[in-house]
Amino acid sequence: MSTVTPGPRTYLGWRSIARLGLAQIAIGAVAAIMTSTLNRVMVVELALPATVPSVLVALHFAIQMSRARFGFDSDRSGRRAPWILGGALVLAVGGLLAAVAVAVAATALWWGMALAFVAYALIGVGMSASGTALLAHVAEEIEPRRLGGAAALLWIMMIFGIAVTAGVSGQLLDPFSFDRLIAVTAVVCLIASILASVAAWGSWRIARPALVEPAVPEQSGFRTALADALADKATRRFALFVFAAMLAYSAQDLILEPFAGRVFGLTPGESTKLGGTQHGGVMLGMLGAALLSARVGSLRSWAAGGCLASALTLIALARSPVIGGPAFLQATVFALGVANGVFAVGAIGSMMAMTAADQTRGTGIRLGVYGAAQAIAYGVGSLGGGVASDLTIAAFGDPVRGYTAVFAGEAVLFIIAAAMAIASTPAMRSSVLRRADAGEAILGAMR
Repeated sequence: MSTVTPGPRTYLGWRSIARLGLAQIAIGAVAAIMTSTLNRVMVVELALPATVPSVLVALHFAIQMSRARFGFDSDRSGRRAPWILGGALVLAVGGLLAAVAVAVAATALWWGMALAFVAYALIGVGMSASGTALLAHVAEEIEPRRLGGAAALLWIMMIFGIAVTAGVSGQLLDPFSFDRLIAVTAVVCLIASILASVAAWGSWRIARPALVEPAVPEQSGFRTALADALADKATRRFALFVFAAMLAYSAQDLILEPFAGRVFGLTPGESTKLGGTQHGGVMLGMLGAALLSARVGSLRSWAAGGCLASALTLIALARSPVIGGPAFLQATVFALGVANGVFAVGAIGSMMAMTAADQTRGTGIRLGVYGAAQAIAYGVGSLGGGVASDLTIAAFGDPVRGYTAVFAGEAVLFIIAAAMAIASTPAMRSSVLRRADAGEAILGAMR
């Protein structure tokens, strides 16, 4: 009897990872419309309380608490590409429906809000299915030593999608009209669908049943797999850090553009471009930190340093109405983005290193736990930021003082997150993100 020896394992190259990253660009593009443009239009043009868009965004994050479940189910299916593409298409439909809902709300508020709830729920489902399957696919098909570099590249591509969409759509939205809003959103969602199709098509035939079995027996089911992941102390502690840091980050995300409109008098297009400025800073911060962390410090120190820098820039943002005008605001927002990017590289690198170090406990399910912690934090932060701004503005009777109080509170949250990163996150040297991998991730994407 002859014995068939399996050939060497074939891993994803950087070109393939960059192709898969097109789905991340698609996710970022729709996210930019949802969190920047539609948020601003509801608060300023429709004169709705900031709590309204905050509740809608919190809904889409609440849906994303199911990320662990999506990852577990796609594990059992053995094929990731259908989940990547299907989720992206649902996301695009939800994004377009959200723009239509806002336009409907201008003349029929309750009908518009009902439609918006459906739209934002679809956005949450699409992001959960597509994003979770994408990360799981990369984790399965890439060499373990390249996990950190791949995570940084994919995240940068998502930020790129957010930044470009925010900047370009900001130009196209002026002069503002609801018809123009729907048209711009439709184009963005169409492009997002095309990008996701290209990303998924190259991986459509990949199916590795032997590699996608759950870390626990199949009959044990999702609950047992989740309980096993949560039983690990390091996983729990890191999930708490992710929650604290993302709570601070998300709390400022939805009130920044209304702050720019109400305090500095920026137009919808100008405030949308401000969001693009912030995300451009995030991308630059991630790129710089990914390269420098291979030479200096640990991933833990970069995560903590990014949190502290974010706190300082939020304090400057709180003082911006009395320190300077729109130019100072733009510079401060860019600096905030850079600080957020530095924090993200440290946090993502630590997360990937932790999961790659012990794959026997189930890499996918633990990534799902971190994703759920992030989603909960985003939901609470998005809702809390909007509610806090409404309450403080009502209490002080002045938007400037109200927003100042909220930004100061967010700075305190970032300081707490920095302390948690130092105290709770395992001290892992940045060699996990090897210097060669960091450079190769960037150069490989440009080849």
